[in-house]
Amino acid sequence: MISKRIRDNKELFITLFNNSSDFVAYDFETLSNLKIMVCYIEGLIDRDILDRDILESITVNVKKPKDIKKFIMTSSIKEVYSVDEIVNEIVYGRVAIFVEGLKKVYIVGLSKWDKRQVDQPQAESVIKGPKEGFIEDIAVNKVLLRRKLRNNNLVYEDMRLGKQTKTMVSIAYIKGIVNEAVLRELKNRLNKINIDSILESGYIEELIEDRPITIFSTITITEKPDVAAAKLLEGRVAIFTDGTPHVLIVPRIFVEGFMSSEDYYLRPYYASFLRVLRVIAFIITIYLPGAYVALQLYHQEMIPTVLLVSAAASREGVPLPITLETILLIIALELTKESGVRLPKNIGSTVTIFGALVLGQAAVQASLVSAPTIILVSITALAEFIIPQLSEGIVVYRLLVTILGGFFGIYGVVCAFLVITTQVVSLESFGIPFAWTWAPLNKTALKDGPIRIHKRNFIHRPLAIARKNVKRQQPPRGEGS
Repeated sequence: MISKRIRDNKELFITLFNNSSDFVAYDFETLSNLKIMVCYIEGLIDRDILDRDILESITVNVKKPKDIKKFIMTSSIKEVYSVDEIVNEIVYGRVAIFVEGLKKVYIVGLSKWDKRQVDQPQAESVIKGPKEGFIEDIAVNKVLLRRKLRNNNLVYEDMRLGKQTKTMVSIAYIKGIVNEAVLRELKNRLNKINIDSILESGYIEELIEDRPITIFSTITITEKPDVAAAKLLEGRVAIFTDGTPHVLIVPRIFVEGFMSSEDYYLRPYYASFLRVLRVIAFIITIYLPGAYVALQLYHQEMIPTVLLVSAAASREGVPLPITLETILLIIALELTKESGVRLPKNIGSTVTIFGALVLGQAAVQASLVSAPTIILVSITALAEFIIPQLSEGIVVYRLLVTILGGFFGIYGVVCAFLVITTQVVSLESFGIPFAWTWAPLNKTALKDGPIRIHKRNFIHRPLAIARKNVKRQQPPRGEGS
């Protein structure tokens, strides 16, 4: 409970912050002998503004306790009566001002700390389109989205999650367009989170998704403000987490894994070609190794004779069974990817080249692996890099399909295809079918699926998501909706 005495409050808050060296509790007297104390955390506030514009003004001008608010020249000031709320404000970079004789505290927003400059996101680089990406500061990220959506209906709702970290989380949506059922369900799931720490948006993703054990994520992750703005305009909800550039967006549809923000800035014919290419790459990267193993072991009659003879000659002297050989090369591919990502940039590329070229060539010359298998695994790697949003599921399913192809032949590959397809079709994302546009089939949605038609024909928002204000433009004159 807040005391009217500065001395008691100082002892209380020093105790609450466990006498931490970065906690400052500075008490002083004004020229009228009124006792005042300011509390803050060193490094989280702008000391120059505090000293120059607030403390100096208070010291000279304040004569009565109730006059203090008149001489604090800032719009970000509020009154707080709870000790817990004061602590929460201080740890978020605010200054608490205590006045002798008052059982309330004035909270002033003077937050300031070093932050990374807005830069191009590494995982979603584009040739044509906006290059800016979110950073680790939630306030900056909100502004970046607001610049894309200069709309008074854009709403942010803040909350704090994590009993120990008290991480600031903000959900964003456009009132009048958002799917209210999705918004209610999201708030319900967020309110059920009861965990010590939220250090990254991945914590929230795992705690709110419909089926945590699924391989494919049912929540979109982006670092680009234009992507987040486009999704909100379709009736979705974005989740910002302080301390990370990754913004979550719900609900998600499976076909979005084959889309890029750049598709909407390119000509529709070329964008459609790229999307079809990504669908083909998805099939290749998951099923090609398993089909290759199955054909080599059980279905040689399905391979052209010339190709079969060439493959047999290349495998001469290779000691490993083709199934084990392919699995080991897939694992070696993942090791190369991980080492290239985790190591510093100046040596990461060197390690990648060494692992891919030098070791690969040496393994072929030593007859440890065959050249066709290396070529095959390399093709699957290239195909995977085209669709990074689905890479987590691809890595797991590719290994599974290869094992089934080695044990059961082409029948194992077909069974794996049916299992994967069934799983995708059975998933939901906040009540929206994950395989929507295909299952259930929606002809309107197919206009922006594997094929992207001209923007003038984008009459409706995705009908599975938007339930009101579904028209985003009027149809061209002379055409129906």
